[in-house]
Amino acid sequence: MNTERTVFSQLMDFIPKHQFNQCVRRYRGNYRIRKFSCFDQFLCMAFAQLTFRESLRDIVTCLRAMTPKLYHAGFRGHISKSTLADANEKRPWQMYADFAQILIANARKLYADENFGVELDNTAYALDTTTIDLCLSLFPWAQFRKHKSAVKVHTLMDLKGSIPCFIRITGGFVHEVNILDELIIEPGAFYVMDRGFTDFARLLTFTESMAWFVIRAKSNLDYTRISYRPVDKTTGLRSDQTISLKGPLTSRYYPVPLRRISYYDVDKQRKLIFLTNNFTLDALTITKLYKCRWQIELFFKWLKQHLHIKAFFGTSDNAVKTQIWTAVSVYVLIAIIKKELQLQQSLAEILQILSITLFEKVPLQQALTEILMQNKINQNYNQLSLFNL
Repeated sequence: MNTERTVFSQLMDFIPKHQFNQCVRRYRGNYRIRKFSCFDQFLCMAFAQLTFRESLRDIVTCLRAMTPKLYHAGFRGHISKSTLADANEKRPWQMYADFAQILIANARKLYADENFGVELDNTAYALDTTTIDLCLSLFPWAQFRKHKSAVKVHTLMDLKGSIPCFIRITGGFVHEVNILDELIIEPGAFYVMDRGFTDFARLLTFTESMAWFVIRAKSNLDYTRISYRPVDKTTGLRSDQTISLKGPLTSRYYPVPLRRISYYDVDKQRKLIFLTNNFTLDALTITKLYKCRWQIELFFKWLKQHLHIKAFFGTSDNAVKTQIWTAVSVYVLIAIIKKELQLQQSLAEILQILSITLFEKVPLQQALTEILMQNKINQNYNQLSLFNL
């Protein structure tokens, strides 16, 4: 590997440039653009995420300090605060969303055989929503409460590798249960959800699509027990029942039987009730599957702590979505690098290392590991000296 290249330049080698250009052409992102291309914009936003920049001025100041190295890092246009701000405000965020989906598809192939804690042949997804609070005066288009704005990031995550495979960014007023209407349900897959997604008319769609769901039950669930199965209470299980819904509306929305599993969490001293339409897996596996849903909570925590999505570089809907999608792209890119280079560090550790080595001229493998790579100087000792006496 050429040690004269910066870490940032080597990092960008993992980006499929041809497919990125296809996404840009699809939305005419570079139409009438002369000096600051969409790829330059993406590099600036990726640099901001990788180095924890706080504002547009912060991004531009740091990049200009590295002017001699920018060309070899992939930058081709002149970088200025106003140009970057205009790009975030006006250039379609959809091209970065499409490109993130390309990276996600590549990452899911790499993590297809990853073990997530449950022995399961089926694909398992976790579905959840996180809310990012905003200032109402700066983001009036995302009003959430009377005196507050917010955006919601609705995410479907493949539990193998913790790769987000479906993301919708909406205003805070959109309830998470509405996202179930936008999912393309995969037959045979498991969808693990919290009780905020309880809507029996929508859950019936999973059953009709030959997919499985696992969801926490609400405390006021009205049901009738049809049958039960014995459980080993030493494992924490309390009951495993087949039920039918009894409420006047719920019985009409979901007229087929459900499985109700009761589990007592000794660590947190609380009782958990799960509902599922799967009657073949043992009850303990169902509870373990729901426990794996915590991975999506860690993903949201990781995004908010290690990437810059809590404070935004622009106030428009387009600027906010551009920043979130580039943040997701950086997360997935780091996951790809971790797998491709077979790194043992966590994603957070890799990001911390990259944040201080981006413009160092060392091999990427060496920067991310303790392996010391040195150029070997081959000397031909059979060469006679010209001035040998």
